[in-house]
Amino acid sequence: MTDVLVVGGAGVDTIVRVDALPVPFADSHVVPPIDTVVGHTGSGVALGCHRLGLGTFFVDVIGDDHEGRMLLDRFAAEGLPFEHVVHESGTRRAVNLDDATGRRMSFYDPRHPYDLAPDPALWRGPLAEARHVHASIMPWTVGALEDATAAGATSSTDLHDWDGRNPHHRPFAYAADLVFVSGSRLDGVEDDVVSDVLDRGRARLVVVMDGARGSRVTVREGGSFAVSAVDIEGRPAVDSNGAGVPAGGTGRDRGRRVGVRHRGHALEPHRSGRAHPSAGAPRRRPRPGLSSRPDPLEVTPSVPRRTARCRC
Repeated sequence: MTDVLVVGGAGVDTIVRVDALPVPFADSHVVPPIDTVVGHTGSGVALGCHRLGLGTFFVDVIGDDHEGRMLLDRFAAEGLPFEHVVHESGTRRAVNLDDATGRRMSFYDPRHPYDLAPDPALWRGPLAEARHVHASIMPWTVGALEDATAAGATSSTDLHDWDGRNPHHRPFAYAADLVFVSGSRLDGVEDDVVSDVLDRGRARLVVVMDGARGSRVTVREGGSFAVSAVDIEGRPAVDSNGAGVPAGGTGRDRGRRVGVRHRGHALEPHRSGRAHPSAGAPRRRPRPGLSSRPDPLEVTPSVPRRTARCRC
């Protein structure tokens, strides 16, 4: 039995630490030791869920290269089930400039052709035993969200670097039950974007993650509330941008299982201008033979709690 099936988003990050962003133009800068590590959105969600004790299965497309072998070695060492197919274009990677306050600039190399379309059997087999599907925003993974809905599983996605207009993100925003979105490019349009996702999509919950400024949660027909970030004594902020990957897929997933806790700043309920296809629909029940754990999208606001900044 699988609690969370993660589809797409494995890659390798090279981390360069700098004093401040933007970096002044110069022929060279001396920096602290540069690290190359397993990273990217899907890896963060899958490893985080796995470490929280959730039954986790990860599927993706990687290359037959050094970076691909890094992924295979890390997932094997962690005991994380990982099914993959190999593509000649290689394994995704990125170079991230991280400053002392946790701000990050990422140079992302997606590697794969935009129209890459792996055999859906890659995720459909594991989906048969999954309660929840999390899809990273590779173009081909939106099919996994659609299949999850058809199979009666809940679903989620994490929208990086979205301004509310880029058409690449829209199919994911409208197909997932739980939508995480970075607030880094939503200044002045956040309310409209959240309303659009709820009006035109199937989301029950939209979480705008804003790094050091915390997050803002809107529940369909249940109002909105803010969650503050908090510094952890003795630990520096590593990444405060707000993309939120392992937070979105691990800490907040655990929060949904035990009841989301917040500071009690209840705002106005969301008002949808259009009927939503799932509005008024009964809550999904676990499929026969699967776990009877609580619905991973059930939200039970309770006593105040603050979230910590995290590596996104």
